[in-house]
Order: sequence, then structure tokens, then C-alpha cells
Amino acid sequence: MRMRYIAAVAACLAALTACSGGKSTKPDQMTTYDSENAATSHCRSDKVVWLNLPTGVYHYKGETWYGHTKHGAYACEKEAIAAGDHAAKAN
Repeated sequence: MRMRYIAAVAACLAALTACSGGKSTKPDQMTTYDSENAATSHCRSDKVVWLNLPTGVYHYKGETWYGHTKHGAYACEKEAIAAGDHAAKAN
């Protein structure tokens, strides 16, 4: 039973959104969103970015990987920066 629990926790941490019902949180730092609309309503005075969760690299709307990385979510740019994430160097 304990091994099943550990496997479930590991799977949740790997995807960050699998167990959160759509809204996930990087521990104590920022909130990420599954939909651009949800992020837009939260980030009213900030840019919405697509954050690649495992790498901490984010992309702006119109860039190639915006909304298209395997494990990513929408976030506010200022919150992403405060969490230690950074913009992609070039497309």
C-alpha cells in the first residue's frame, strides 16, 4: 500500500497538475493555470506566459512553444520571475 501511495505522489509531482483539478501551485511561490483565460483573469496587470514546469523557462504568446510544451502551464510573468523562472532565450 505504501509503495502505491509513493508512486501516486511521484506522479502528481511530475505533472504538477494531475491532482489539483486544473489549478496547480509551485510550492510557496506561484500559482499556475491550465487555461489561458484563468491566468488572464488572475494576472490583470501582468503578462500571461506559458511556463515549462520542469525547466522553469517561460514563453510569450506568439512564440513557438507558447502553450505547447509537454509539462507546462499558464502563469503571470512577475510571479514566474519571483519564483526563479526565466524567459526563453530565442525561438
